[in-house]
Amino acid sequence: MSDVEKLIEESIEVKAEPAKVWSLVTDLPRMASWSPQVAKTIVRGGPVRLGTRAININRRGPLVWPTRSKVVRFEENKEFAFRIKDNATIWSFNLEPTETGTRIVQRREAPDGVSAISDVLTRRVLGGQAGFQAELRRGMQQTLARIKADVEE
Repeated sequence: MSDVEKLIEESIEVKAEPAKVWSLVTDLPRMASWSPQVAKTIVRGGPVRLGTRAININRRGPLVWPTRSKVVRFEENKEFAFRIKDNATIWSFNLEPTETGTRIVQRREAPDGVSAISDVLTRRVLGGQAGFQAELRRGMQQTLARIKADVEE
């Protein structure tokens, strides 16, 4: 699993205050309208906060797979992160105020690599770590561009 990148990161600047961006990025069901890989997110119980759990339905062409997540960092208007139980990665949004709005940083952290089953499936079904990670990076760029379009409308 040495070819699993510990950090994949993309960012974009938007013309909106952090509070407005926060209201979008913490609305987990909306992720399906931005991310090319997320088909649906079902939040389990109440508003999103620290400890909130969700079920995500992901897709790539004809492939569909579920993942389970839990919010592990939640600092209002600053940082929102959730851990994917199935592969041990952490996905996050960090919001940094700028002179003209907010810089949004999206990250996929894998400090300890990914779970063994995730590594095997990525290699056998998704074409390998390098290609899949490049796809994730492109997906993050697309997600951020779509968030920018929504937040600036």
